[in-house]
This record gives sequence, structure tokens and C-alpha cells, in this order.
Amino acid sequence: MKPLLSAGELIGCLKAEAKEENRAGMVRFGIPADKALGVPKPAIRAIARQTRKDHALALELWKAGILEARILASLIAEPAKVTRAQMEDWVCDFDSWDICDQVCGNLFDRVAAAEEAIRDWHMDEREFVRRAAFSTIAWRAVHQKKLPDETFLAYLPMIEAASTDSRNFVRKAVNWALRQIGKRDLRLHAAALDVSRKLAASTGKTASWIGRNAVKELENGRLIERLQSREAR
Repeated sequence: MKPLLSAGELIGCLKAEAKEENRAGMVRFGIPADKALGVPKPAIRAIARQTRKDHALALELWKAGILEARILASLIAEPAKVTRAQMEDWVCDFDSWDICDQVCGNLFDRVAAAEEAIRDWHMDEREFVRRAAFSTIAWRAVHQKKLPDETFLAYLPMIEAASTDSRNFVRKAVNWALRQIGKRDLRLHAAALDVSRKLAASTGKTASWIGRNAVKELENGRLIERLQSREAR
């Protein structure tokens, strides 16, 4: 069994991998650097592999307030122990697309309360809370292979409802969720493409962008051939 390192030991490991040039570069990508160390993502994942999953440790790392410690927390947290209240506590701390997408993809997309959280967040006025809803949808489309099509069909009205939000980090997440749903199977591809075409024809600038961008990817011949081949097996 892997050893259980302490929060202090893990933060020490992160600091040993910190690079000032990475920290400086975060600002260019819209990531606040005041609470960051500048640790590359592969290094964070390597550090996560040095210890075992432990929920109490993850909560302690989150409280440290360091960007990379919070990403590490999302990697070692135990999905079965994540409560709806914890999801709300953590999402309220999101201050960039980076921490949002990391936590949603490493953890939130596989917890029992994900469905409730998505319903609550998809029209929340807070930018990164709303992004979290669609980031979680996108990651569920990628990671949760056993979820039924009905789960994802129910997300399409949420995508339409949020398609007028012109904030960059929201519209990109809405577009991402739509594209990922459409890449799961032929049935969802058809449904997502219908929504994409509808949005593309919209007079609204943001909805039209979301739709046109999704149509471009979903009409790709190689994608359609891959989905057809998958269903023929």
C-alpha cells in the first residue's frame, strides 16, 4: 500500500517542482497567479501517485488555498465521500477556468451529487459556477461510459438555455459540453447536431458561435465514421 503523506509533505513536494516561468505564464491564460506556485500538471499528477486517496487529506489540502494543492486535492479525494455541500464549498472558491476544469474532470464528474449540482449550477449567475455545470457535463460525456443516453439528452435543454451567456469562460464550456455529448454515439450525435444547427441559425451572436463551432466538429466525416464503426461492433 502506498504511504499516506501529510498535507505539509505534499505541499513541500509541490514547492520543489515549482517554476517561476510557469507561474508568470499563468496570467497570460487568465489564471490568477497570486496563490499559485507554477507547478506543471504532469508534476502534480506524479505527486498524487506518491500517496493514496484520502478524503480528509484532500480537504486539508484544499484549505491551504494554493492552486496546485487544490488540484492535488481533487486527485486524491474519494468520490464516494464527496457530499453536495462539499461541492458547493469548493465551487464557490473557483476563480479560474483552470481550477474549475481540473476539479470537475478529476472529481466532480464521478460523484453521486453531480446531477443535482449540474441542475443547480447551469443557470447560476456566477461565471465559474455556471462553467462548472458545463465542464462537469463535458467530462461526464468523456469519462462516464456507462451512463445512458437519456442522461445526456436531458443536458441539451440546459445547453440551449445557457447559450446566450456571452462570457468567454461560459460560452466555451457550453460549446465544449455540446460537442462532447455529440461524440458519444450516433443517437446523441444526431441530437447534439440538431441543437448545434438550431443555435447556429440563431440571430444571437453567442448562440450562433456556439452552434457553428459545434456543427463544424460534429459534421466531421472521420468522427461520423468512428461512431458508425463503434456501433457496428
